[in-house]
Amino acid sequence: MVYGITGNPTKDALWAPLARLIDRLLDDNLPFRIHEPIATGLMEHDLFAEDVCRTHAVDDVAEAGDVVLSFGGDGTLLRTAHRTGPNGTPLLGVNIGRLGFLADIEIEQIHDAIDALEAGNYRTEERLVLQANLEAGSGLDTEWALNEFVLDRSGAAGLIEIEVVVDGTPLNTYWADGLIIGTPTGSTAYSLSTGGPIITPGVDAIILNPIAPHTLTVRPIVLSADATVTCQVRENDQPYVFAADGQSTMFDEHNLEFSVERANHTVNLVKLPGQHFFHTLRSKLMWGVRRSGDSDKGEQPISTPHDPSSLKGE
Repeated sequence: MVYGITGNPTKDALWAPLARLIDRLLDDNLPFRIHEPIATGLMEHDLFAEDVCRTHAVDDVAEAGDVVLSFGGDGTLLRTAHRTGPNGTPLLGVNIGRLGFLADIEIEQIHDAIDALEAGNYRTEERLVLQANLEAGSGLDTEWALNEFVLDRSGAAGLIEIEVVVDGTPLNTYWADGLIIGTPTGSTAYSLSTGGPIITPGVDAIILNPIAPHTLTVRPIVLSADATVTCQVRENDQPYVFAADGQSTMFDEHNLEFSVERANHTVNLVKLPGQHFFHTLRSKLMWGVRRSGDSDKGEQPISTPHDPSSLKGE
């Protein structure tokens, strides 16, 4: 197995554990390729000689590797996923960020992860991807998103009016700060912070979640993943933003039709033994933790009959 290595070079916590990993790969004679900016960073930090870095440096780790190790947070893994594109190269996210719903291997676990990968003791999860289409010449041809698309107001301007049609049938006209069109993977991202539902990754679904809607009766709705969602921002004399996984494009023209549907490819995430979505939820969202009031014991876990970390192969 050839390991493609990439990450977020702005994180100081990246370099020392990454250097230890590369030492291990060299000692074990395991083939690897390093994304060029990371190779340059290793040289600049005097961690490896130039000949070692240049020998293993590549511009496209997805093309060069059988699996890509992405060191950083969820944002880094999203950027890595967009670099790998639709070629299907499995991604393993190594968390040196904060929450880590996508990058769910902690940096201290990387050597155990390599052992599991070498033993073939892993599985891949195919994650639903959405694509957006917009008429030619409007500034956006085709984009895709692993987490979500967002139609959003620009800056501190007022609310925007978004007309939504699903499979040719009008659904609603939202008067809100914006609208999230998300995947199950994205249900624990921006959508979660705006009150959207958590959806397990294996569910084929699209989430429509208005951001701070003017009408209190408007709520998120879950659609079939085979639905086609068409959105138009109505004229209101202000620019607006269309974002794909946080990458934004500004628009001044209104009444453009943004058509969102399931993409033809998936993003494949590597999962190791003991990893389970419910375990991630419990860990990252602190489910099963209670406060002890005035007790000096702080937060204590509620007893459960099974430790989710002991689940194997799920």
